[in-house]
Amino acid sequence: MRVIVVGAGVVGTMHAWQAVERGHEVVQIEREAEARGASLRNFGQIWVSGRAGGEELETALRARELWEEVGDRVPGLGFRPNGSLTPVRGELELAVAEAAAAREDAAARGRKLLTRDEARALNPALRGEFTAALYCERDAAVEPRTAQLALRAELLKSPNYIFRPGREVREVIGHRAVRDDHGDVHGGDVVILCTGAWLGGLVRELAGPDLPVRRVRLQMMQTAPLGEPLTTSVADADSFRYYPAYASTALDALNAGQPQPETAAAHRMQLLMVQRADGGLTIGDTHEYEHPFAFDTVEDPYDHLTEVVESLLGRPLPRILRRWAGVYAQCTDPGRVVHRQQVRDGVWLVTGPGGRGMTCSPAIAETTAEELGW
Repeated sequence: MRVIVVGAGVVGTMHAWQAVERGHEVVQIEREAEARGASLRNFGQIWVSGRAGGEELETALRARELWEEVGDRVPGLGFRPNGSLTPVRGELELAVAEAAAAREDAAARGRKLLTRDEARALNPALRGEFTAALYCERDAAVEPRTAQLALRAELLKSPNYIFRPGREVREVIGHRAVRDDHGDVHGGDVVILCTGAWLGGLVRELAGPDLPVRRVRLQMMQTAPLGEPLTTSVADADSFRYYPAYASTALDALNAGQPQPETAAAHRMQLLMVQRADGGLTIGDTHEYEHPFAFDTVEDPYDHLTEVVESLLGRPLPRILRRWAGVYAQCTDPGRVVHRQQVRDGVWLVTGPGGRGMTCSPAIAETTAEELGW
């Protein structure tokens, strides 16, 4: 079988990986020299802890297994099973953490409620004041800026894989072929469009104007090296408000009795923080849903994140080296992990994982392969 994959972000690259692993020929086409979208502009978190129960959690857990398997083969991914801690303060936040630790699927996530001293023993960098912390053992991390490069370097060892960068696919030709902006036609047995947040042009033409996917913009930042290990990923209690796995009467009480700070609420914020291989911290994030998106970044969210991080670390944050904005595609139905649609005979669109893309992409690609009978 010959598979044409359009898009070289993490979802597209994992589809290419699945196809090559199953013995098929792959041509992967990318409009940039390398992917530059949401697959690079994220935390690199394999985030099991906040996923909704049912299909979403099952997908995330399977993806976590696949990430570890691939990470063993591709050290450049920087895969590490670091887990996560969500420190909480006060009775309202603690009640949400207790409810999360008592869920039927808590064991599958590796959740456990830790005392402050237990959390500090696990992650000594957390010297700030907090009451307790929710631990999720199944969370992990990779290096987002280099993961696709490492995966591609491994793929290129296979004679069955061809990478065609700097080519924008403009049209579908007949059955199971595409033409790029160089005029070249790439034909195969199946075409997989993994175009990320690029939802206009050819995607709109193929899928129609009512594609149940929206674009979401975020802001993030990265610091200079911390100077000590941050042994787990770290979230704050605002993540309880954002992720579906924390829904409970305790969360309702938190939202009613302890609203978010004004800046966090205005920008739909939570804290997520991961230490990079160089010792720096990736910190975010905001969520903007209304179009048109702003073209610039604003400082208030960064000030808020800095304050939250410093309160947890009990020390000043290292100098900020980078700030950026990114856009990802998200299914409008929150119960759907991804939008997978046959848009022409032998041509499939796979998009809309939202903030789950880095976490779930290996399992999303595996499901595509199995459903299409690769």
